[in-house]
Amino acid sequence: MIQVDKALSIIADNSIKMPVRKIKVCKSLGYILAETVYAPIAMPPFRQSAMDGYAFTRSENKQYDVVGISQAGDNDKYKIKANQAIRIFTGAFVPDSVNTVVMQEHVTVNGDSIMIDKMPEPNANVRAKGEQVNEGDIMLEKNTLLTPAGIGFLACLGITEVSVYSKPKAAILVTGNELVQPGKKLKLGKIFESNSIMLQAALETAGIKKVKVFRVKDNLKATKKVLKKLLSKYDMILVSGGISVGDYDFVKEALLKKGVEELFYKINQKPGKPLFFGNKEEKLIFALPGNPASSLTSFYVYVLPALKKMMGFEEIHLKRIVRKLSTAVINTTGKTLFLKALYDETHVSVLDSQSSAMLNTFATANSLLFVPYDSTEIKKGEDVTLLPLD
Repeated sequence: MIQVDKALSIIADNSIKMPVRKIKVCKSLGYILAETVYAPIAMPPFRQSAMDGYAFTRSENKQYDVVGISQAGDNDKYKIKANQAIRIFTGAFVPDSVNTVVMQEHVTVNGDSIMIDKMPEPNANVRAKGEQVNEGDIMLEKNTLLTPAGIGFLACLGITEVSVYSKPKAAILVTGNELVQPGKKLKLGKIFESNSIMLQAALETAGIKKVKVFRVKDNLKATKKVLKKLLSKYDMILVSGGISVGDYDFVKEALLKKGVEELFYKINQKPGKPLFFGNKEEKLIFALPGNPASSLTSFYVYVLPALKKMMGFEEIHLKRIVRKLSTAVINTTGKTLFLKALYDETHVSVLDSQSSAMLNTFATANSLLFVPYDSTEIKKGEDVTLLPLD
């Protein structure tokens, strides 16, 4: 049995970035750039009006004759004299012969001329060519997460494809004779299976949209058969249940018989002590506890960092923040505790019902309170470390 920090280190050392591939920009949301992207053109590519108004060359003169119009998309290169202006609209080309745009609200129109009621500063409301980025400048650095804004930025410069790290193919294997799918009749001795749905949702939140779920009874031969199939097709396998030491827990034995290297088994923590992590040919296998709260805690603390490393993230672990404890916490277990908690700007409260089998508290928690294994008491008002989940 190992400590939490050692487990996290082993996971980070054995999680390998996925291969690089080209992807269309319009399909790249949530991917990590595998290359630095440089601007192929300047943005804006020409001098642009930032306002609806009138373009002119600023002087002491306040009255100007309107001699043309420039709408977005026009490219007329007007030769505008000192006493002349053109009607112009937001995003439109600003000719070289003018240097300022006055807002339409600050002029009085009289036929084909205008009187400027509030004179703007020189060069006001004109976006310079390359104001956002010049040709050849770095647009987005390697290892940047592609967000809607980043995708829009790439598209506005005409880029249609980028190189990204592939996302791992993930599968969930659910074990347990006692499990019944939601929607079916619940017989005595059976319980509804929720871990697959929960873990699918957690994977989707992490950016893995397509996840295949498999199910197997508590049987060694059947477990080995399905694991052989999964190990040939998937980059990450999450096994739910069957990893403890009961007479019908066959997952660890089946994994080892199928050539999975055990990197650790059991962590000195609560919840989630019986957790297996292994690999085979760079494929990662997590065998998670069957208890729902233990399973989800293990996902956040251990599976998510591995996923992020594979997807190309540089920062892979849950961030840690500090808050003051609202009520004292006693730890007589000698284990690291991950307690469901609610935090605000200053304090954190430990929620009731910390059972590893219950999700009711987890459903309202926004963090996990981290209590080190060698910390026996944390007093009210002391600073504590939190792992935010929001």
